[in-house]
Amino acid sequence: MLNLGLVFEHTRYFMLRSYETTMKAKTYLIAIFFTILFSIWGLAGCTNNPGDQLQAMIAAYKLTPIEPAPYQEPALISLGQMLYFDKVLSGNRDISCATCHHPLENSADNLALSIGTGGFGLGKNRQPGRDRPFIPRNAPDIFNRGFSEWQTMFWDSRVAIAADGSFISPASANLPYDLNNLLAVQAMFPVTSDSEMRGVLGDEDVWGEANELAHIDSNDLPEIWSTIMRRLLHYPEYAMMFAAAYPDVPLEQLGFEHAANAIAAFEIYAFTMPDSPWDRYLRGDKSALTELAKQGAVLFYGKAGCVRCHSGTLFTDQQHHNLAVPQIGPGKGASAPLDYGLMLLTGNEADKFAFRTPPLRNVTVTSPWMHNGAFNSLEAVIAHHLDPRTSLYNYDPQIHLRAELRPSFQNSPAIFEELLADTDQKLQLAKPLSAEDIEALMAFLDALTDPRVNDLYRLVPHSVPSGLPVLENLIVSPTG
Repeated sequence: MLNLGLVFEHTRYFMLRSYETTMKAKTYLIAIFFTILFSIWGLAGCTNNPGDQLQAMIAAYKLTPIEPAPYQEPALISLGQMLYFDKVLSGNRDISCATCHHPLENSADNLALSIGTGGFGLGKNRQPGRDRPFIPRNAPDIFNRGFSEWQTMFWDSRVAIAADGSFISPASANLPYDLNNLLAVQAMFPVTSDSEMRGVLGDEDVWGEANELAHIDSNDLPEIWSTIMRRLLHYPEYAMMFAAAYPDVPLEQLGFEHAANAIAAFEIYAFTMPDSPWDRYLRGDKSALTELAKQGAVLFYGKAGCVRCHSGTLFTDQQHHNLAVPQIGPGKGASAPLDYGLMLLTGNEADKFAFRTPPLRNVTVTSPWMHNGAFNSLEAVIAHHLDPRTSLYNYDPQIHLRAELRPSFQNSPAIFEELLADTDQKLQLAKPLSAEDIEALMAFLDALTDPRVNDLYRLVPHSVPSGLPVLENLIVSPTG
């Protein structure tokens, strides 16, 4: 009998690899060419002015500022805001999208590994519930995720756009058709994860009632989504908001895809940040960057070679690389307590420990960093890129991790060597950087931060239609 699931996985794999191989080769060759060119140019003494050098690099790489947010319907934004902050989407009614992607935490949660349902508090103060595991991977920020340039979502790109424009996802043929964009597809899945939002058998919600979502088979995604929609439409205010956002869709025909579209619309409206100093500089304001930031940009696109992976307007090639990042946390899937990254999706040994390149916009305010939040300083991240072996063998969990996670650090030399055995070849091209170079790079990275990240509290509503608390997440439960 034909295993359709296996066929789908292989199809997804070849689609992803075809796209990835082509883009990786193109980006790699362009970056290598210009890195060599700019190195020769600098050695030839053509100019010592970082502003002149940067202008040449901008022209060579055809760098452009990020665009304003794509237009979203106001009624869809309003609905999405309520859904984003409402814990009614979770099985135990105790966690919302905002818990792990909160405006007060710069659209993430300021944790190395997130704490899902059963937890208490917000950000650094959040504590896991009794016998609840940490989520295996870091909650990424969601800045600027609404642009068409995005081809993948999640650290392993398990949500992606195929060559024909269709969506690739863990739901396969069960994914609804009426999804507006890739960000909406992404929003379909956290609510189905038992550790993130859905809960497990035996759970009771905050009212002491049985968690009906946890009783649904984990593979029955359509039933999970339908049950959540029945919950939402139970509230008259949600029924009215859905009717306003979808005036041509009868309430009985609404599915969770309509909620996901609204969540994505709010995220695009709220978290698109097009006004960093770097964007202003690219638009012609030559005073927007400090001299140190210009020097850092020249290093980024030249000697340091950061552009080999952090390319384009989004500062990510959206490809997957093994950087020999320290392994911490519970691990994931069959590889636990390790996390094999993309290999868990493709089954390809060459993809072991490979994770998608993160974007760098607003990177200085989205700590901690890497796919598992292993580093709590950007300087340490840069040092790791320059010399992953030394960084790995000298990694100190006492410095980088909260107490509960420190014992999970996999400090076996055998694991270190497994990580280092197939590190990405681009790391091997890294050149030594001085302390002054790193300071300049940090200044450039800081210039990628939109100052509006300091004014995101305005996004938090005072209440949501379910009546569940919104701002209590700011307080740690006394029973923590």
